[in-house]
Amino acid sequence: MAAVKRFYPHIAFLAITFSVIAVVVGQIVPDPYLDPMNVTVSEYAVADRGGVTELGMAILGLGSFVLLAGLRAAGAPIKGLPQWLLGVWSGALIVAAAVPTTPIGMDMTTTALIHRYVSVAAFISLPAAAALLVPRFTADARWKPIARTMEWLALAGGLGVLAIAYAAMPGDRVLIGLVERVLLGAEVAVLGVLAAWLVRLAWGKRVQILTYHKFLTN
Repeated sequence: MAAVKRFYPHIAFLAITFSVIAVVVGQIVPDPYLDPMNVTVSEYAVADRGGVTELGMAILGLGSFVLLAGLRAAGAPIKGLPQWLLGVWSGALIVAAAVPTTPIGMDMTTTALIHRYVSVAAFISLPAAAALLVPRFTADARWKPIARTMEWLALAGGLGVLAIAYAAMPGDRVLIGLVERVLLGAEVAVLGVLAAWLVRLAWGKRVQILTYHKFLTN
């Protein structure tokens, strides 16, 4: 089990990278009449006949679970509400990928409502988790180097949540696609920063162990 834990950071980082590529490809492939400025990623996913976008979302959710496991294994200061919020984000992504929304112009179904609510949960939970982690990272010497970056990303995510809430309701969906993509970019950046730093810590620890072992054997 200890050997498996060592690979958590690398698996998480690769999963996040793959999911970003898959979602970007999914945005290019669907029907050309879809306007990315005013069409959400979920609506693109419905039009994505190859299922690349759903696959990317599911991989991102699974990768986020692995990232959470890696953070726990590394002793990151995430206990309590932050780790629960990271779990909500991960699970919500997987459900959103498995339960699609309805195509544009069609009435909302039960599955579409489920998709909407879990998407809202995902949008809110990750920026909230990032905001809660900022003071914890600031107080932890190992994680302090990324505390300021997390602070800016948490702020961007919070503003993105407010912007998408406005676009979805009083804004009459104007530029909702653009707002959602900016928000998702900030949220994926949070995951990327956490995964990259976790990989760096894992390699640093490995180098220290190898150096210590070499010192003992000399």
